[in-house]
Amino acid sequence: MELSDFLKSIIDQDICAVVVCNLEHKIIYMNPAAVRRYAKSGGAELLGKSLMQCHHARSAGQIEKVVQWFGEDRKNNRVYTSYNEKENKDVYMIALRDADGALIGYYEKHEYRNRETREKYRFCADVY
Repeated sequence: MELSDFLKSIIDQDICAVVVCNLEHKIIYMNPAAVRRYAKSGGAELLGKSLMQCHHARSAGQIEKVVQWFGEDRKNNRVYTSYNEKENKDVYMIALRDADGALIGYYEKHEYRNRETREKYRFCADVY
């Protein structure tokens, strides 16, 4: 197995939506949670489309500014973008870089603040 198989599996098992874009803002990957989350907007049909089509002008401008900032320095890799009160989560944009540190894209990361309520080590096949 290749490392890429393991990395894809990590993203696919994440309960948070992960939408990966290249520098042209083309959606190149959505994990299953993202496909479900954005089903009303097209779900898997969003693959290959511009992320900018999913945002109003103000948000698109902010995305452009963040990507520009990512490109200014290899240390510029994470920006807090919003808090979703309804879902009690923080949202970030994260830079994606190649092995040499060059910017190749970005993704949106959701971090829930809710404490886990399930019993520890309870075996179940729950689908989030």
